[in-house]
Amino acid sequence: MCGIAGVIHRDGPSDLGTEITRMLQSMKHRGPDSTGYALYGPPDDLIVVRFMLAEPNEYGGFGVEERLERNRAEVESRLAKIGADLATIDSATGYAFRATIRYEGELKPLADYLEDIPGCEVLSLGNSLEIVKDLGDAESVEAQYGLSEVRGTHGIGHVRMATESDVDLASAHPYWAYPFADVAVVHNGQLTNYHQWRRRLERSGHRFQSECDSEIIAVYLAEKLELGLTLETAMKDSLDDFDGVFTYLVATDSELGIAKDEMAAKPLVLFESDNLVAMASEEMAIRALVGREVITRDPFEREVLTWQV
Repeated sequence: MCGIAGVIHRDGPSDLGTEITRMLQSMKHRGPDSTGYALYGPPDDLIVVRFMLAEPNEYGGFGVEERLERNRAEVESRLAKIGADLATIDSATGYAFRATIRYEGELKPLADYLEDIPGCEVLSLGNSLEIVKDLGDAESVEAQYGLSEVRGTHGIGHVRMATESDVDLASAHPYWAYPFADVAVVHNGQLTNYHQWRRRLERSGHRFQSECDSEIIAVYLAEKLELGLTLETAMKDSLDDFDGVFTYLVATDSELGIAKDEMAAKPLVLFESDNLVAMASEEMAIRALVGREVITRDPFEREVLTWQV
């Protein structure tokens, strides 16, 4: 079991980190093992790179800090070699990092070059998107990463209960659609034709950071967007191509969308006002966001909805 949530403001930035934390914390019972955010602010000239150099449960072991320092220096060296101008780099944890760069090249060579460093995994790349995820509940992750200071226009989040995979960052949502900028997905359910689609996308040159079917959805949609399809059309195509029971949320730099499979068995409720749209696995998450009782609705079978900032 897990919980998903999303919010989009159509009247400008808000305290996005705090808002999504409230929603996710209210659903802690659906997944206390890890919490993740995909947060979007107004696009910037700088590219934000979120990456990790070790799993949280590795940090503090013998020789780990020295290895992380060497690998961080290697990240900075490789950024320079590939033509990226490093503006800032910092870490709230010692193992997860945030860098901002000026870079005009293709993102795939950049991500691949960094991930060739032992232990390095790029969590997100983009001018608007930042993915933050770690072990523990939403309040602990918010405090650890200072997310109460983050303002933005829209975002999605996920709380996870580990069932078939380890409790680690590699298995935590959201997933970035490598190597496409600013596309992220959270998902509740299971794709039964996961392996078929993974092989098909790998033959097209894509690679995956995990064994999670949510990552398949992200890359599938991003590839469709790259081909010129609208987000809504790409999502409708996914309902024909993916088998299984699922509800997913997807975000880009300017849109947020939801999709439910033909059985609509995985829960999602929706609240919409003039300037705010919020969605979550449970209504209590929306009440936690707006601070009052609300009237919500359940999206229908095979329903696809999108909203723009």
